[in-house]
Amino acid sequence: MEKIKIKNKTFAYNKIPNLIAEISANHCGSKKKFLKLIKSAHSSGADFVKIQTYETKDIINIKSKSMFIKKGIWKGTSIKKLYDSAQTPFSWHEDAFKIAKDNNINLFSTPFSLRGVDILEKFNVSLYKIASFEITDHLLIDRIASTKKPIILSTGMSSLSDILRAKKTINKYHNKIILLHCVSGYPTELKDTNLGRIEFLKKKFPKNLIGLSDHTNDITSSIFASSYNIVAIEKHYALNFSKKSPDFTFSINDIMLKKLKKFLSDLHNSSKKNKSLLSKNEINSKIFRRSIYAIKDIKKGEIFNKNNISTFRPNVGVSAEKYFKILGKKSKNFISNGSVIKNNFF
Repeated sequence: MEKIKIKNKTFAYNKIPNLIAEISANHCGSKKKFLKLIKSAHSSGADFVKIQTYETKDIINIKSKSMFIKKGIWKGTSIKKLYDSAQTPFSWHEDAFKIAKDNNINLFSTPFSLRGVDILEKFNVSLYKIASFEITDHLLIDRIASTKKPIILSTGMSSLSDILRAKKTINKYHNKIILLHCVSGYPTELKDTNLGRIEFLKKKFPKNLIGLSDHTNDITSSIFASSYNIVAIEKHYALNFSKKSPDFTFSINDIMLKKLKKFLSDLHNSSKKNKSLLSKNEINSKIFRRSIYAIKDIKKGEIFNKNNISTFRPNVGVSAEKYFKILGKKSKNFISNGSVIKNNFF
């Protein structure tokens, strides 16, 4: 696949990777903060802003409400409490998509239930994300794929067979799929980012585009990953008020997002292919090479030799590379000391 176009943005290789800002739970249960994060992410350089569409009952079975998380940054927290604090109530979506429309923000979502897909379809979303944890939920995947809209599929924790089976379900409807390399560790340590897997995904899925979902708490791995010529980078996005969010420790703020955006732009511009081996600046700098100059008065008919010519800057006459070709030739006219030698002088 060469590219996927979403409104005014294009996912394609050899272009600046699209930056996706994931709001997730960083609203801390506040609709006002939720809407502020969407606008802030956009103004800080995000090409797309992503939210999560679920309520607690869409995530866990009613009998699992008393279950507690045993490891990781949420250790000791009940599953119900975690999702209660992280959920994005359906009632917030109308204002979110209105703000997106009014401010030309590319807003989309990760739904976690069939009900969530139905909600998003009311807002005519142009793109869907399937989270790593849902890559084996073929009921949900089939419903999302049936909309025939492009899908970003995150591959954290996934085996090759997991990805192939999910892709097979989507392929019943289309192949507009962007696979994201992802490590589902929260936060992910730089040493565990396994960025080489990007090349593996490119090799195994040549007909799909590849990107990165980055759960580190910095932009270093995203910068490294950009050298693999990927089409998208997803980062969790937070502001200072998000400090109590369960996702804050693997999120970046507005300053870091702006830095990442600038880096990606600078890297792309510096990597552009030029038909000439030389850049414009290099061509302009050629004047600082050397030409051949007279180092004493040279009479008409006099032979050019090492005692009457030498090489100096600037390069405004015969290039210094022709020094040995000129030696032994006769001067056609009188040349005063210090004058640059020109082609019609011999």
